Amino acid sequence: MNNIPQNNQEQEEDASAMPMELLRAFASQTPYVQGRRVFFKYRDLGLEKATHGRMRANISSSIEGMTEPTGWHYHECDMQFVYSIKGTVTIEFEDGTVSTFGPGDAFFIPPGMKHNEIHISPDREAIEISLPGKIGTVPCDRPKDLPTVLRKV
Repeated sequence: MNNIPQNNQEQEEDASAMPMELLRAFASQTPYVQGRRVFFKYRDLGLEKATHGRMRANISSSIEGMTEPTGWHYHECDMQFVYSIKGTVTIEFEDGTVSTFGPGDAFFIPPGMKHNEIHISPDREAIEISLPGKIGTVPCDRPKDLPTVLRKV
């Protein structure tokens, strides 16, 4: 009999049955990996491997100033949490607000919430955590019911 998972759901169920592993992520030993944005470098903190894909954490650091907004999009995931270490990021949200996050600030984006990063400083650095480890990004249109000028929060 073949014990290889046949589809994504079986693979996820198979991974969730695996015990999580102890993780020690030393700065000198955590590699940079390719990420979603070309203006960031991403340092993998090892959680995706240690949790068998249930969770991901990385440090994202600007490698150049943002040249244009990311465009409206949402993520296919269960959750995304970001803690700002330095620099700033300004994000528009589908709830009609726009916020600038600096050192010590954090934000949680629920699954499917539309947003658009409109400014990222060249010195931006943050910790990003998502569940599960693999996160999809889906481009979308700006929500039609948003006012021209969003409310600053």
